[in-house]
Amino acid sequence: MTQTFSQAFPVWLLLVVAVCAANLPFVNQRLLAVVPLSRPKSLAVRLAELVLLYFVVGGLGLALEHRAGQIAPQGWEFYAITGTLFLTFAFPGFVYRYLLKHPRH
Repeated sequence: MTQTFSQAFPVWLLLVVAVCAANLPFVNQRLLAVVPLSRPKSLAVRLAELVLLYFVVGGLGLALEHRAGQIAPQGWEFYAITGTLFLTFAFPGFVYRYLLKHPRH
């Protein structure tokens, strides 16, 4: 039981981090949630943040895989699938930002 938990925990941790990171550009007006901007972020800036955060989460996944053992080589198919999965994770944040009506303040 402990062995299974210790092997599954990094996978679930990575999935939770990926969902949070994918939605981060859409739920705030700061650059990378840290740097305040003088005007609202455009869609292009949000997409650039999304790409950057994809690589950050990928680096975390690579570090967790390295910690668990040997790193498996990946082809283009792996990056195509994980990229589309990351975009799927970002869908709730996109809907919140661009498709829901927000009251004007």
